[in-house]
Amino acid sequence: MRLSQFHLRTEKETPADAEIASHRLMLRAGMVRKLAAGLYTWSPLGLRVLRKVESIVREEMDRAGAIEMAMPSVQPRELWEESGRWRRFGPQLLKIRDRRDQDYCFTPTAEEAVTDFFRQEIASYKQLPVNFYQITSKFRDEIRPRFGVMRAREFIMKDAYSFHVSDEDLQREYRNMYDAYSRIFTRLGLRFRAVFADTGAIGGSASHEFHVLADSGEDALAFAQESGYAANVELAEAICNQTRPAATQALEKVETPTQKTCEDVAALLGIPLQRTVKSIALMGVDAGGGAQFVLAMVRGDHALNEIKVSKLPGLADHRLATEAEIREYLGAEPGFLGPYNARGKIRVLADRSVCAMADFVVGANENGFHLTGVNWGRDLPEPDETADIRNVVAGDPSPDGNGSLGIARGIEVGHVFALGRKYSEAMHCTVLDADGSAVHPAMGCYGIGVSRIVAAAIEQNHDEAGIAWPAPMAPWQAVVCVINPKGNAEVAAAADALYRELGEAGIEVALDDRGLRPGPMFADIELIGIPHRIVVSERGLAAGTFEYRARTATGPENLDRASLLARLRAE
Repeated sequence: MRLSQFHLRTEKETPADAEIASHRLMLRAGMVRKLAAGLYTWSPLGLRVLRKVESIVREEMDRAGAIEMAMPSVQPRELWEESGRWRRFGPQLLKIRDRRDQDYCFTPTAEEAVTDFFRQEIASYKQLPVNFYQITSKFRDEIRPRFGVMRAREFIMKDAYSFHVSDEDLQREYRNMYDAYSRIFTRLGLRFRAVFADTGAIGGSASHEFHVLADSGEDALAFAQESGYAANVELAEAICNQTRPAATQALEKVETPTQKTCEDVAALLGIPLQRTVKSIALMGVDAGGGAQFVLAMVRGDHALNEIKVSKLPGLADHRLATEAEIREYLGAEPGFLGPYNARGKIRVLADRSVCAMADFVVGANENGFHLTGVNWGRDLPEPDETADIRNVVAGDPSPDGNGSLGIARGIEVGHVFALGRKYSEAMHCTVLDADGSAVHPAMGCYGIGVSRIVAAAIEQNHDEAGIAWPAPMAPWQAVVCVINPKGNAEVAAAADALYRELGEAGIEVALDDRGLRPGPMFADIELIGIPHRIVVSERGLAAGTFEYRARTATGPENLDRASLLARLRAE
């Protein structure tokens, strides 16, 4: 590709609304252009990278035995009513109505459509297992699209769906897809980690997320180096191996006039934050379906895990209590809460680590006061319920019993689900088994955020000069830069000959013949992240060398033609 014949428009200035590196660099490199909030046009340069990712994804899915197909992006309401997700999916589901007043949605995922296809096409267990996949646009109406294509409303996704007559065969395919995903991210040259994860809105019995490791990642990942255990912090179990010690302090009410956080209270009292307890007021439902006030208690240095809480009885759809509800049940304002002398009937839910505490500090349920020297059984009734309701932190014991946990940040780029029969049962999808009986097939669902991978790769691979692509994702592997092509015909001819020679050697190469000065030309090539830069100049021709620089090298080196070709082939 001759860059004089290619659309390449870079920007020097950093866009004001770009919050993270990938968003800034994709805009500066001219890979994408914003059309509207969360909607982006991919330029020819950006599309080259996107197609590189798609190609590797497609090759590995085909290798794993999946079959490519294409389903509509606009789907009828009736299918989503069958699955129960027309309302349950929430406001992210963009709904539209056609001229006949029929309701449709822009699909964020295709479980309904693929199940409908399957029930029309497959009749017998003899046609199973089967795994259908597609690579296409999806749409989710994000409340706050941000970070460029990282959290866009429209995005490119590879979604696959497998069908099985037995749970055992579903587990086999789940592992097959897990291995395929590992190959995909390895081939893309990314540092990644697969972690246990919550099934979320998709549902199912098991799932793993694949995360590109990056400091800017939105997700916290817990992992144990000793065993290879890894899970999203949302799911990782917090182990408490401590037993409750005996009480050594007397209960005392202390004045804390403006101290409403555990941090402020601990600083005032001169005690470790770990000796304080924070109380979070929630509203759930009781066994009879009525409203129930719940006081969730976690250690002062810990954070409540909303997903863990939502899995407890009566708390699937919990919410924070209002200040009016808090005053009604506890008689105090937020910042001074605790289970002591509650006015109304409440459910006390304590984290495991809180249940193991003695002589702790908690709100007195009186504005401006906290209690010190608090002990279960003596000053407070034992909790109504003890459960794991907090996020794990670095240093916690690994749930598998091997070593301790570390925390890393990650960007989710893939997810595999064992769905079970959730959709096949809801949509009355059956096949005949070996005995001739109609059975609901077990399903698996496997997604990869193709466009998100592009942004995640940049978050992991960039420097002050711009993007530093892993070689498999780069728009070109090498660029031949011509110094003053119009002023020196010999230099232009030598650059053109080298360009053709590299292409014939199987190296994906571009020729920068735009006639820019060296500074702006080199800055562009670094910004767009080309792994290898070769400069053809009058001085180099006289010396019989080319100036070569790898994108991540500290400086250039001069190589003769044979050495240059050997280096590029090796790289």
